Amino acid sequence: MIGYVCKYTPFHIIEAFGEKAIKIDPHVRGFDKAETLMHPNICTYAKAVLEECINSNLYNIVLVNCCDSIKRLYDVLKSNDKFNFVYLIDVPRKRNKASDLMMKKEITKFIKAMEDFTGNDFDDDKFINLVNSGAEPKKQDEASLNIALMGSRVKDTTLNQIEDAGAAVNFNFTCTGNFSKSTKLNAKEDYLLNYSSFLLNSFPCMRMVENGDRIKVLNENLSNIDGIIYHTTKFCDAYSFEYAKLKNLISVPMLKIETDYTEKGNGQMKTRIEAFVETLKTKNNQNDNCKKVNFANTNADILVAGIDSGSTSTNVVIMNKNREILSSSIVRTGAKSQNGAESAMKEALDKLNLTKDKLSKIISTGYGRVSIPFADEEVTEITCHGKAAYFLNDSVRTIVDIGGQDSKAIKLDDKGNVVDFAMNDKCAAGTGRFLEMMSHSLEVPLNEMGEKSLVWKEDIDITSICSVFAESEVVSLIAQNKEIPDIIHGLNKAVATKTSALVNRVGKEEGYMMTGGVAKNIGVVKCLEEKLKSKIFIPEEPQIVGAIGAALIAIESI
Repeated sequence: MIGYVCKYTPFHIIEAFGEKAIKIDPHVRGFDKAETLMHPNICTYAKAVLEECINSNLYNIVLVNCCDSIKRLYDVLKSNDKFNFVYLIDVPRKRNKASDLMMKKEITKFIKAMEDFTGNDFDDDKFINLVNSGAEPKKQDEASLNIALMGSRVKDTTLNQIEDAGAAVNFNFTCTGNFSKSTKLNAKEDYLLNYSSFLLNSFPCMRMVENGDRIKVLNENLSNIDGIIYHTTKFCDAYSFEYAKLKNLISVPMLKIETDYTEKGNGQMKTRIEAFVETLKTKNNQNDNCKKVNFANTNADILVAGIDSGSTSTNVVIMNKNREILSSSIVRTGAKSQNGAESAMKEALDKLNLTKDKLSKIISTGYGRVSIPFADEEVTEITCHGKAAYFLNDSVRTIVDIGGQDSKAIKLDDKGNVVDFAMNDKCAAGTGRFLEMMSHSLEVPLNEMGEKSLVWKEDIDITSICSVFAESEVVSLIAQNKEIPDIIHGLNKAVATKTSALVNRVGKEEGYMMTGGVAKNIGVVKCLEEKLKSKIFIPEEPQIVGAIGAALIAIESI
């Protein structure tokens, strides 16, 4: 069993020797073992590959000279006694006849290394049959939405999330993607040279000097693509440059995601992908998440509920068929999303003296939406906030949602459809949790921080938005006898700066609304208004906006 990481790897050679070739797809939660062998600042993918190899006892691996990080990974593996067979293929960076000859030379050397490792001779007939048997192009999946993947290699879990959301990845243009021309080898010709040309002429990755075909091939297939998910690796800038270029060249909706190849961010990634697919379905009028419910008595009063399960609070809205809000509740989520959901639903129902069976449909949203067993369907908070914001104020074009765990900027068109969104990374900076931590440090109740900040006198800058470092900075300011209102104002400015950066990513457009618990903090609102140079509409109860959107979607589905 031999692992490999790159599509330029001649894995057919490995299989011709009777060895199983495995494309390494790291599933790691951290880099505990890898960081004992590599520097912490090395590319997260290289560390993830090392961690995966150690965890799965995969001690035979073939690499290519993709970048300095992979070359460093080769050095580490080669010097480790646990690894039996470690080989680095020097793939040319150009695609021409001279490069084909260079690649053939590398493959010949690789065959000799495999013969030494396995003790077997190379079976050229078996090799040719393996290549020719896999030459048929992959049949495209039938789905309502076709997604193209671009950028750096994507984890299998991310591919599964896209498919679970109701889309098909029929175009994989990533550096380990399946989009390449087929070939047939002939034993009477120079089959190794032809195979070398076949490898080098696959869809080019960004390491190639001439990679203009990437955009050319994409343009040739745009008519069959509903959306593009562009993946970048944390701390690797090459693909980020291409994303910035593509965004100005094509009109197909794009979602940029960034991962470090650990499994820790799967929840937030699920939200981003599902929200993107929901946006595409809305655009195509194919929202198959909305199932029809038939009622024997169409004149009966239809009651639905939307439940927004956030990291800090769980909010419920009960609505009738006329889109009137009859009841709502806001409770602390607590340690388990399900418990918070049960409490919030009971409180909202008790206000109307109703039981849950009187509700025709329940739609969940928010961070814990998948953990609510009594919900009929789940919809992302991106879609729900967009739906509710337009319902509450149809002049809204940009929504700023700052919750307990994350922040979002959502852009709407003139019909209230979500056209773009941006979320903060998996970090508490600029969220309700950040302000909650600061309130403990300042010994000021969270609900009093906004009003206190309005009487500030000294304009203090909090330079560290990171929750941990900002707390240290606040402690230092307290030691300097700085006034509490001045410190809170500095914190509010820091949150507003972080949030306005999100708004810039989707594009500023007048008609701002702020939702989420932080919208109740007048100090943050005023600082953000200064950053945006515009007034912000605050709904009567900003915390239940997501639940309102879920209830509206429930009504529309009926």
